[in-house]
Amino acid sequence: MKLDDFLYKLHYETDRVKPGDWVVNWDDAPLPYKLYQELPSVELPISPLFHFKEKKTSIPSLEELGHFLKFTFGLTQISQTLPVDDQTGEWTTFRRFAPSGGALYPSELYLYLKMEGLPHGIYHYDAAHHRLVALREGNFDSYLQRALGSRCDLSSAFGTVFLSVFFWKNFFKYHNFSYRLQGLDTGFVIGQLLETGRRIGFQSRVYYQFLDRAINHLLGISGQEESVYAILPLAVDPALAWIKEEKPEESITAASLSSELPPLSHGHYVRSREIRPYPVILKMNEACLLNSLTWKREKSEIPKPPRTERLSYDFYSVCEKRHSPGLDFYQKPVSKSALMALLNEAFSASLHKNDVDVLDVSLYCYAYSVAGLPNGFYSYDESSHDLSLIEEGDFRTELQDGLLADTVNLAQVPLHFVIAGSSDHNQADYGYRGHRIQHMEAGILSQHLLLAASALDLSGHPLLGFDVNTYDDLYKLKERKKTSLLFLPVGSSRPLPRLQGRL
Repeated sequence: MKLDDFLYKLHYETDRVKPGDWVVNWDDAPLPYKLYQELPSVELPISPLFHFKEKKTSIPSLEELGHFLKFTFGLTQISQTLPVDDQTGEWTTFRRFAPSGGALYPSELYLYLKMEGLPHGIYHYDAAHHRLVALREGNFDSYLQRALGSRCDLSSAFGTVFLSVFFWKNFFKYHNFSYRLQGLDTGFVIGQLLETGRRIGFQSRVYYQFLDRAINHLLGISGQEESVYAILPLAVDPALAWIKEEKPEESITAASLSSELPPLSHGHYVRSREIRPYPVILKMNEACLLNSLTWKREKSEIPKPPRTERLSYDFYSVCEKRHSPGLDFYQKPVSKSALMALLNEAFSASLHKNDVDVLDVSLYCYAYSVAGLPNGFYSYDESSHDLSLIEEGDFRTELQDGLLADTVNLAQVPLHFVIAGSSDHNQADYGYRGHRIQHMEAGILSQHLLLAASALDLSGHPLLGFDVNTYDDLYKLKERKKTSLLFLPVGSSRPLPRLQGRL
């Protein structure tokens, strides 16, 4: 299959990207987290009395790092489904504060740390045991800076986060459709990481462009099963210049850089006895890889929303109560002021520095039963904090018909958001890598929208199960050369029908 054809079917003909006879083998499902075997590890402390501090001037303690990782990607809930009807066994799901398609969490989190009390080097965050697993010891500032194209000054950074995608973790269920989920899921984690870091007082920047094979080699991961999607250096100095102004003397290739370090061969446990091949996923990933980087100073400016009052909320409680309600939405009007507060908070929080400096994603909304606002489709301009009416009317039936499954009863939902991006997925500027950059940016915005909704006692349910052509027509996106990347209904919801306990 040609890659352009694959990307087209991935969005507009999703039933054609996987075999009609594909059967998910749940009995051989992989773990939702990676487990390294027989390697030294460092337990991360957790204190129930921990308080977030948004202004920080010193390198974090191990406890602060532990809370940062717990809130970003740690296991925060265990859900157990008891047998019903013809089912014979229980099903246990591990959840985190960021959502993931099918709660499969294809991402893995690695760190390069330079902190007191820890040997400097590369670590994997073991979410199952809330600990750091040591992979490679040493100082890798020079190596990492060159892998980033000499565009980053790491001298003042105390750490660097690497977010990878472990292909099999959601391919086993979604087949080739998993490629679309992988970028979005990584974006949700980045969004959660950025907000958690801000609450603790960390400074960061997102890098989407780097020498992939050199980074994978540094971490000791195989490109045949896993690959890094995003890199985020961490510091506490707000004046830190993330971009180095001087141009490097010469360019470097991934192969020459990788030759400076010996390979790693650490064993890890997946649980699946059979891992089926995923050639299209590997072909797409191969097409995204960068073997060299051209240095350039990005000068574009990210549009900033006007200064308005941000929401003030308890971060832990908002993260804890965020969930995808499915059919538990119920009809309750939302005020226009609440909608505008939601939009302002989502966009203000999602502003971040990255190495492409292009906010490619935008937000559209269908509003129904919003006090002070006619029912209809709207586009949102974040620079002026304003809604523009696209078409007025009651289109809830059309939106419901556009869903591929009755996951949500949209008649009960007042706000129907679409995260949209350019229909060419930024291929003109970034090649096939533009698709995954675009989807990570969409995930970042969506996560901040979910957190803002939770702060307003609302719930959101991210969905990819919709007909993109139908939604593009309804939201009038084609004439703007945009397409729907994610659908996110937001409204009031009933408490989950479950028995719940605390440890």
